[in-house]
Amino acid sequence: MSLDTPLRAVLVEDSLVQRAHLARVLALEGDIVVVAQAADADAALAAVLEHDPDVVTMDLQLPGGSGQSAIERIMAVRPVPILVLSGIIDGADALPAVEALAAGAIDALPKPLRWTADDERDLRETVRALARVQIPGRAQAQTSPRPRPARAGSGDPIIGIAASTGGPAALTALLHGLERAAAPILVVQQIHAAFIAGFVTWLAGVSSLSVKLAAEGDRPEPGNIYVAPGDAHLTLGADGLLHLPTEPAGAHRPSADVLFRSLAESAGASATGVVLTGMGNDGASGLLALREAGGRTYAQDEASSTVFEMPQAAHAAGGVEMLLPPDRLASVVLLAVGERAG
Repeated sequence: MSLDTPLRAVLVEDSLVQRAHLARVLALEGDIVVVAQAADADAALAAVLEHDPDVVTMDLQLPGGSGQSAIERIMAVRPVPILVLSGIIDGADALPAVEALAAGAIDALPKPLRWTADDERDLRETVRALARVQIPGRAQAQTSPRPRPARAGSGDPIIGIAASTGGPAALTALLHGLERAAAPILVVQQIHAAFIAGFVTWLAGVSSLSVKLAAEGDRPEPGNIYVAPGDAHLTLGADGLLHLPTEPAGAHRPSADVLFRSLAESAGASATGVVLTGMGNDGASGLLALREAGGRTYAQDEASSTVFEMPQAAHAAGGVEMLLPPDRLASVVLLAVGERAG
């Protein structure tokens, strides 16, 4: 898709009224063309195969099969950026959104009961952003930049993990391998703020570790995962406690950079940082700061990433020792934690 070519969208929605409204909203500014509409999972897959769109919007309540099933089928046969847009993923029940993201959707937005001009603009902006996501192939490509010398740490080991687009699935694979880690795990997952509670519930269901939403003043304990809230940063203070500042405002809150910089300042060589799949460059400067403080630093490789932008930016900045898929990242993180604990 070139800058001068309208992006092509497939709209999946079972309500005829909603389909008509959404088609008008997407086409309003002329740079988005709805090339096909579908009302069920079978028609959604057929439309993607026929039209090869730049992006798909997907309702989760579809007749003849759930929207999540449609997501899984599309991503297995013809991977394409999928935006979940559904009325069942509000703050009261965010779990379906997280499950859809784990199934392969790239992003999710609640479908409002009454659309405002701001809602409609947010939808178009999100579709534009997702249309530029390149779903990578699965060719193996791993690099190992020259590592910086690590200095021995004096404090207890701690792990920081940051992810954005495609993060839930990558986190699942990584955390599965970290169940024996003798260190607390701090997680920044950039996701719609309304879905954070559901994300914590979902993560607790797929991990044997204790998972909780981080609270101000928590003392991080080994065997526990602390998830950043949707409207605040997650940091480790010099007092050894977790803090939830709202500044800096910036483009991301919670921010991977803010997390990693706090680990660099408060834990130094005792910390291990990992950047997983995601859009943008958040985490690049923070991971470099952690590496320069003697911490161990890793990122997800391109072949296994849904979107390679965040790991690639961290790697280009010089903050990454190794690029690996999540299951192999778990092994090197365990080794790093063992070195620090020893």
